[in-house]
Amino acid sequence: MIKSKFMDGIVIVCICISLIFTIGFMFFDHWGIEPAHTSPPYMNKLFDNQRVHTIDIELDNPESFFDQAANKDYHVCAITIDGEKFDMVGLRVKGHNSLELIDRYQSDRFSLKIEFDHYDENYHYYGLDKFTLDCSFQDNAYLKNFMTYDMMSFMGVPTPLTSYVWVTINQQDWGLFLAIEEPEEAFARRHFGKDYGILYKPGYTDVYAANKDLALQYIDDRIESYPNLFDNAKFDIDREDKERLIQSLKILDENKDLTKAVNIDEVLRYFVVQVFVVNLDSYLGPTGHNYFLYEEDGIISMLPWDYNLAYGTYALGMPNPSNDTTQYVNFPINTPYTKEVMLNRPLYHHAMLHDDYYQQYHEYFDQFISDYFESGYFEKKVKDTTKMIDSYIQKDPTAFCSYQDHLLGIETFQEFCQLRAQSVRGQLNGTLPSTIAQQDESIVRIDASHIHLEDMGEILDLYT
Repeated sequence: MIKSKFMDGIVIVCICISLIFTIGFMFFDHWGIEPAHTSPPYMNKLFDNQRVHTIDIELDNPESFFDQAANKDYHVCAITIDGEKFDMVGLRVKGHNSLELIDRYQSDRFSLKIEFDHYDENYHYYGLDKFTLDCSFQDNAYLKNFMTYDMMSFMGVPTPLTSYVWVTINQQDWGLFLAIEEPEEAFARRHFGKDYGILYKPGYTDVYAANKDLALQYIDDRIESYPNLFDNAKFDIDREDKERLIQSLKILDENKDLTKAVNIDEVLRYFVVQVFVVNLDSYLGPTGHNYFLYEEDGIISMLPWDYNLAYGTYALGMPNPSNDTTQYVNFPINTPYTKEVMLNRPLYHHAMLHDDYYQQYHEYFDQFISDYFESGYFEKKVKDTTKMIDSYIQKDPTAFCSYQDHLLGIETFQEFCQLRAQSVRGQLNGTLPSTIAQQDESIVRIDASHIHLEDMGEILDLYT
């Protein structure tokens, strides 16, 4: 029989050990231990981007699915990822202009959305609820989205995971696609923790309307004034959520203490990459869309999305295209679009009016050019990636371009980025003009006239 004095000691020791473990788990982030939601299993499965994955999509009637693509309705399918099968998954076509163009030229190589929890809210792929298969439309190099997301992640911006995937439909080869983690619940948990805030995917219903809410302008205090925001929330939101975001936009509009409404550090990092890649089909362009907005406790930030028309290729295929590659390589980092557009983009414009944020923006740009390009990281990343996907592109049966055009696309993409980095370095050093007004008065530029933007991929490729 254990004597009571020993029993008391044992009990005290056990209580102390329990308290230590309890406190440790409460503050595990201070011990260098990552919580499970920050490293979900799907990260090292589908989104291991050191190899090409395989996905087979099983449809009962694929002809019907593609005939109805323009409707963007979900269809039930089975999906096999790297040999592991998942039934009752939602599948639909993705895109707007790209969908219409691909359909018009009678191709079935659409981008796709795959949603595990569409029919069962508890269904998932190792914690992942939804992802996109990007078809690399107008991207002969197969690199625009992949490399831009890598740049964003490199700069510490919350960014979707990506990996290359060889897709088959009913075991018939369909081609090489880029899997992209969709910013929804799993993404939010991974980046912002289990008590994450609200994600929005703002979009216009009429491209010719003012779309002030899409531009994140404060209009008034009425909830109905912001349909492009509130009709596009990724999560269920209530009146309090809506009023809180309106208040954030009001603070942004007043431009007195932006830290009460904006995650300045994160936003500046985002705009460094956004400006570098010259994506005019974005918040910093005439349409003002193609971004995710994250809000938590009244603080907003902008997250990356959709870069197939970046690197100066937005105008390709338009009635009056501007294909001046020298202009895009030297696109000014301090006024990245016209005055009438920038004055209506308060998240960028108002931050740049503050000297300390302006300086911080330049410091981050300097870091980006130095560490990503001048260090050799970019060159190695492109080399390793293109080597990994090369054999798949050679056999891609639905590709928008020939293999030779793909190789030219890689060369063009690389040279555009390298010259762009040289121009930004000159703009930062003051040896090249960094605003539209300065460039209008100067002939000093990095010459890129030998580069043809259409070699990166354009609508005319659909004719072939």
